[in-house]
Amino acid sequence: MLEGLLGGLALMLLTGARDPILVPEISQHQIEVRQGFTGADLLLFGAILTPEGARAAQDYDIVVVLEGPLKSIVLREKKKVAGMWINADSTEFRSAPSFFAIASSRPIDKMVDDKTAAIYELGLKWLQLSPIGVIDPKAQTRFSSGLVDLMHRQGMYQQNDGAVTISGQVLYQARFELPSSVQTGRYTAETFAIHDGKVVASAMTRVDVTKQGFERFVALAAQTRSLLYGLFAVVMSVAMGWLAGRLFALV
Repeated sequence: MLEGLLGGLALMLLTGARDPILVPEISQHQIEVRQGFTGADLLLFGAILTPEGARAAQDYDIVVVLEGPLKSIVLREKKKVAGMWINADSTEFRSAPSFFAIASSRPIDKMVDDKTAAIYELGLKWLQLSPIGVIDPKAQTRFSSGLVDLMHRQGMYQQNDGAVTISGQVLYQARFELPSSVQTGRYTAETFAIHDGKVVASAMTRVDVTKQGFERFVALAAQTRSLLYGLFAVVMSVAMGWLAGRLFALV
């Protein structure tokens, strides 16, 4: 037994069979939202290294998850009654990601089992979207799937299998597209290294999406001086209505 243990330790030392470390980076750590903002492209890249800083000796799969600030979302289900669409059941998700994008070097189901994917939320189907209050499990699944589908069609939830490229078993990169309607706040980009069906390393970096210029002034006014902001909005609406009326009178 002792000989076998010593042989195993020697094999580990010879093969360097230790967990790698990830060194992630991002193309820009701050995105400014100004008038006419049409979205942004983010490049997430990094290296897979041994604890000593050398190139990793094994093949690893890489998954990168970009997640936006959490927000409360109310989802309403519509039903057709007597030829008319009306609101039926509804539920609220208190902490759903405003943006969620995942890119991987291979399809997720080819890298890990369902349990591991669920633990690390590797994929849209594994997002933990817990609604507020008591809800039937079947209804919860239906609403969660409906929310993911809705956000996916709006471009706010994305999954791109094979979008991560790995060069020389050491360098990886993935691109993400942020739509123009992204919510401001702090975004986290987490990278996972996977080997033999297990997550063996992870690392995180961040990017801030902020409003600048007149958009920032409006946002700050709405948050810090809500009364003045409301009065200003009313005055602007009345003025625009009066101006429109005058223009139509001249036609």
